[in-house]
Amino acid sequence: MTTSFNDFALIPALTEAVADMGYTRPTPIQAESIPIALAGRDLIGCASTGTGKTAAFLLPILQRLNTGPRNICRALILSPTRELAMQIDEQALAIGYHVGLTAVSVVGGVDMRPQERALRAGAEIVVATPGRLLDHMRFDYVDLKSVEVLVLDEADRMLDMGFLPDIRRILRALPEERQTLMFSATMAPEIRELANDILNDPVPILIGGPQRPASGIVQSVYPVAQGRKTALLTTLIQRQQWRSVLVFVKRKVDADRLARAVTRGAVPATSIHSDRRQEDRIAALEAFRRGEYPVMIATDVAARGIDVEGISHVVNFDVPFSPDDYIHRGGRTARAGAVGEVLTFVAPEEEDELLSIEKAIGATLPRIILPNFDHGVYEHVPRPVQTDDDRRGRRGGRSRRSSGNGRSSRSADAAPATATVPLSLIHISEPTRLRR
Repeated sequence: MTTSFNDFALIPALTEAVADMGYTRPTPIQAESIPIALAGRDLIGCASTGTGKTAAFLLPILQRLNTGPRNICRALILSPTRELAMQIDEQALAIGYHVGLTAVSVVGGVDMRPQERALRAGAEIVVATPGRLLDHMRFDYVDLKSVEVLVLDEADRMLDMGFLPDIRRILRALPEERQTLMFSATMAPEIRELANDILNDPVPILIGGPQRPASGIVQSVYPVAQGRKTALLTTLIQRQQWRSVLVFVKRKVDADRLARAVTRGAVPATSIHSDRRQEDRIAALEAFRRGEYPVMIATDVAARGIDVEGISHVVNFDVPFSPDDYIHRGGRTARAGAVGEVLTFVAPEEEDELLSIEKAIGATLPRIILPNFDHGVYEHVPRPVQTDDDRRGRRGGRSRRSSGNGRSSRSADAAPATATVPLSLIHISEPTRLRR
């Protein structure tokens, strides 16, 4: 396994750029992907969010584009969301500065004219959402005949959002002779079918097997009545003095409402969702990144487009619709080997969705009852915090019986919880049953 960026034989300018960006050692997806991409091969890479996929394709692209014609579009990167496209563009500009290459983000929600000027000026790298790129193609603002490298980033998300027809229209405008790099957090049958259609003898790269939350994430579940979720969130923020919290809700209207409630009851909060103007979304994201707003409320449309260093807590205010959404939400913390926490608030009517998530990730998540807080409709059966000794005892085939104080461990065949939580914070109650 490659342990240093020096092993990639990057040109000196990119080696300097890597140092300036603070990269120290390649992540697994970078170690596997960069040599293949540098060799000019097509690839399909599957790895969870937050594992460094952007650098995995940007560095080989910039090395390739360092020689050859300038002031024409030679690399096209397609992204499912505006935020993600703009973040890729930001990194492309930061690294490309060292080799004299330019990039432009082509996204909706903002004025097309600055994008048109950048495209006509001949930015070598175009980072685009499919819909807005097609708008520019209709007016002949962009020429894709010289594209040498195509990247489909977060391909599964683009298919989920219905972009497949747009992607196929864009593909028809590209040269058949090109390098294509596809990255996805999941490997659904639709992704494999698309890969078979557009990739040429690709090298498959699978990092981490079936998708799981990053290893640095501590996961937990808070059983709570739906009407008590806002109070639980503000109480946790106040008691624990959280300062970098990303909260996910399902509905756009709930994002604004919850942001106002958190601001009144805990700390300043902002929101980001697709109904906000792009300028307002950018401003909110930057204010959150600077720490002016310790809490940001987001919908799933932004789940893969938020890249903020140091997010300590991700809160699923609503249980995600699918296990994939759970993975992608949690991928906003514990990025690139860091640590973080993912908390999920589950109301009685959301228990089935939570069960699906636990089955998908292969773990039963610990239930947490906040001391001196009314969680609402749940009746709790006390159980102890799982410890390393408990896990070792289970592996040795032992199982503890009740000690007579209402506390007992799981049996040997119970699914292990994925993390422990400090006793100073919580009381564990597992399993949780509804009061009839």
